[in-house]
Amino acid sequence: MANEYEIKKQICDIGKRIYDRGMVAANDGNISVKISENEFLCTPTGVSKGFMTPEYICKVDKEGNVIQANGNFKPSSEIKMHMRVYKCRPDVGAVVHAHPSYATSFAIAGIPLTQPIMPEAVIALGCVPIAPYGTPSTMEIPDAVEKFLPYYDAVLLESHGALTWSTDLLAAYHKMESVEFYAELLYKARQLGGPKEFDKATIEKLYEIRRQMGLPGKHPANLCAEINKNNPEGCKGCHSCKSASGSCGGDKKDIEAIVAEVTKRVLSQM
Repeated sequence: MANEYEIKKQICDIGKRIYDRGMVAANDGNISVKISENEFLCTPTGVSKGFMTPEYICKVDKEGNVIQANGNFKPSSEIKMHMRVYKCRPDVGAVVHAHPSYATSFAIAGIPLTQPIMPEAVIALGCVPIAPYGTPSTMEIPDAVEKFLPYYDAVLLESHGALTWSTDLLAAYHKMESVEFYAELLYKARQLGGPKEFDKATIEKLYEIRRQMGLPGKHPANLCAEINKNNPEGCKGCHSCKSASGSCGGDKKDIEAIVAEVTKRVLSQM
């Protein structure tokens, strides 16, 4: 891993990218990076992400308590949301929160990104559900996001923005780019009469490509693989979900079946 100062510089660089691309306005957005099991670097509150320098970056522990901060800088008020991701997903090394225009428009309209319209989006994201609305800076957002963490690497935040996470900061940022590009194409295709969606067989081929590539993170392809093992009816996939609630990735019975099977395997090894 790069030294702490280099990571701070990278956070500033990604902050400038999301600002320059119009993914945030004014002081919006926040970024964090895990540097150890109990140390995390994060952007400060009340600061434009496009004009940060390394001394702006704060360090917190896994509870969000300040370990180090220069001057009057304080950690992002949304740090609770980031910490919940790290707590539930030990494989995650970085989290990015922004308000990209198209993705946030879908979040405001209550429309999850579930239409399979291009191979790259299906392979990289699968689909992007919507976490129910929560008051910013409270535990409501972490609580709303938590149920999606085992199955996805990106969510829309209802009437708020988007949240992505991955193994490292660049990968987490690229997830945010992918979410916004997916949302933009879906929006424009709808203006032209509606997108032509892939059929189930095509989606499964793309899921299989992802599995063969061994890409890190969580994805509906992995969820469907587990469901198909234990459900003779097969997995409908998150792309069959059109509800504004964003409860994608198989219905409740599918997920309960997976949990039951995993529990059975764990107990058998005890």
